[in-house]
Amino acid sequence: MPQFTVNPHRFDPYKSFKFRVKVDNAYLSGVSRVSALRRVTEVLDHRDGTERSSPRKAPGQTRFDPLVLERGRTHDDEFERWAHKVWNPAGGPGSESSLKDFRKDILVELLNEAGQLVMVFKVYRCWPSEYVALEQLDANGTTVAIERLVLEHEGWERDEAVGEPEEPSF
Repeated sequence: MPQFTVNPHRFDPYKSFKFRVKVDNAYLSGVSRVSALRRVTEVLDHRDGTERSSPRKAPGQTRFDPLVLERGRTHDDEFERWAHKVWNPAGGPGSESSLKDFRKDILVELLNEAGQLVMVFKVYRCWPSEYVALEQLDANGTTVAIERLVLEHEGWERDEAVGEPEEPSF
């Protein structure tokens, strides 16, 4: 039985190296890494005093791991401007945070090898909890300078309206 309904000839899963991140209806430029979209539901053990000695298990609160975005450092200041909405070093007393617009919904879009959109994940009410303007510098290294934004959020879901595209053949 084929794994893919629209492309029955395809057997490989999607690769993780083609993606885009969209914030405020614009793509963030240069994003080279996005951490895992992970949620964990707490397990609650409980038992009645008249039951056997093994407890029952029930779901508790669900938490979502922060989303980490990384990109090569350039003069694009979008990460820095967003981080300043949570805490602005130039803001005086009472203006350190932009409470009106520091939270943003973002989209993480997965693309196939041909660059076609195959999945979209909506991440809700994100805000920067950590901003690294410049990773460690190393005179002996051979990597690019990296900027990192850690986003707290209140959950995510897959946009089920985005379906499997028909892949081109050449």
